[in-house]
Order: sequence, then C-alpha cells, then structure tokens
Amino acid sequence: MLSTMPSGAEEMLAGRFIASLGTQNEDGSIHLTAVWYLFEAGRLYVATSSRSRKARNVAARPKASLMVDSRKPASERGLVAICTADMIEGASSREINARIHRRYMSEAALADPRAGGTMSAMDDVTLRLTPANWYEWDMRVLDAAVFGGAMKTPGYILPLDL
Repeated sequence: MLSTMPSGAEEMLAGRFIASLGTQNEDGSIHLTAVWYLFEAGRLYVATSSRSRKARNVAARPKASLMVDSRKPASERGLVAICTADMIEGASSREINARIHRRYMSEAALADPRAGGTMSAMDDVTLRLTPANWYEWDMRVLDAAVFGGAMKTPGYILPLDL
C-alpha cells in the first residue's frame, strides 16, 4: 500500500467511472455498492441517502474503501483508497451532491423531476472520504512483466458485458 497518492491517480479520479464503495457492517462483513463519486482537494465524495446502509455504516464505523477501475480488458487499471469517513449534511451536502449529479447526468436528466429531482431528494447526505492509504494496479504493466505481452493478443480477453 502507498501512503501517498500514486502517479496518475488524479487523472484517473477525474474520469467518470462507477466506483465500488466498501463500508463495514455491524457484523464485521463488508457492504459493497456501486457509486458515483467526486474527487476534490484530495478527498472523495459520495452522495447518498441518510437511510442507506453505507451512510449508517459510516456513522457507526467511520472508515471506507473506494475502488475505481477503468474496466477495459487487457489494459485495465485502477486504484483503491483506504479512507477515514464522515458525513456531511445540510446546505454543504446539497451543494456537493449537485456537483456529483452534474458529473454523471445530462442537463436534460437533471431538469427532469423523475430523474434529477428524485436524485436530489433522495441523496440528502454526502459521505466524505479522506484517503490514508492507496494501492493501484495496471494490467498493462502486469502483462508486460508476467505474460510477455500475450494479453494484448486479439481475442485472448473476452469482452465484458456492459
């Protein structure tokens, strides 16, 4: 694990990917969920409902992990942030959540009460994740080092169902 942000991580975090958020349940198991995120000033933000499992977990156990990966077969790369976590509420939360929604939704969707209006009403808190440690992977590097470039061969890696 790296305590400093890996080279190229900010560029990757600026991309629009679906992240996987892990929080700890009461019984010690891990709750995983797909989330939209925002990376600003060294922190990660996730909009959610205060009634969601992830929000309840962070309120009770203020730690989380967030994984972002490119999901491009044979050239997949990604990173994981191991974080302390807290919750933002009120006007600050609404402002941050609006920025997260704008990252992932078109203007038409944001203006539609069935989409943007529902998201805005539903996401009443923001999880603020402060990375303490990082780790990354790059399948291109692994392919060169371990597989001798074989994974670049057309047809070796099957397409993902997206």
